[in-house]
Amino acid sequence: MTKQFSNSRVQITPQGFSLFRDFLQDACGILLGDNKEYLVSSRLNSIMQENGFSGLDALVTQMKRTARLKEQVVDAMTTNETLWFRDVHPYAILRDRLLPELAPALGAQPLRIWSAACSSGQEPYSISMVIDELRRLKPGLIRIGEKIVATDISPSMLQHARRGEYDMLAIGRGLQKEQLTRHFARSESGSWQINRDLQARVDFKSLNLLGSYGALGKFDIVFCRNVLIYFSSELKQQILRKIRAQLNPGGYLLLGASESLGPLNDIFEMVHCSPGIIYRAI
Repeated sequence: MTKQFSNSRVQITPQGFSLFRDFLQDACGILLGDNKEYLVSSRLNSIMQENGFSGLDALVTQMKRTARLKEQVVDAMTTNETLWFRDVHPYAILRDRLLPELAPALGAQPLRIWSAACSSGQEPYSISMVIDELRRLKPGLIRIGEKIVATDISPSMLQHARRGEYDMLAIGRGLQKEQLTRHFARSESGSWQINRDLQARVDFKSLNLLGSYGALGKFDIVFCRNVLIYFSSELKQQILRKIRAQLNPGGYLLLGASESLGPLNDIFEMVHCSPGIIYRAI
């Protein structure tokens, strides 16, 4: 039976939904659950109308031929829920434990942090603020030269993140007033622009977590938070093993509050913090 939604030309048939679900998982790892037809319809309605598609079957066929269309669809289907200093405790762990432990041991080497699935930039910029504030509190602990690599699959989110400019709605999601006045300046448009020195510390790159990470280099700390929940168990394990390959020995992985490592105690050691759990590369 065809499911037709009001105010939409998108026709979701069981066959079309199945084809699209398989294609999306192969393309970027996102695993759509059952009964997600309305989500697909609402997110793809404008793309379908602009390109003259009335069904998902035709869309999938054309995506296999057109890289740009595939990119648009993946971008539309990506969930970009984010806020500043999300869950709070990972940033306290970064400030109070990880940076004081790792930075002095690196000698002349710069500290390198990876923010995977960075969305519109709140996570890597939050990390940059932690570094800046710790340097202010403990001069000499962290040297100039540390680098944050931030990656995402969504071109629109990366474009937003690189601008480093946020409206009041986005600013109000987790950012304290003191942090706003210290790290942002009001722009001519009325939005808030993050300080250039914090922005310069972050290098935004396009990356599909299903691909290779080798070009990113090695890291001391990896934030991969609140993204693995969208992947199958098999893909989660593959991604985590690839992340481990990019971590220096003794480096740390931070996952989301609802995410766990699974059966990978051969490559990671669980470290209990108060609160929170992090993982040390073995």
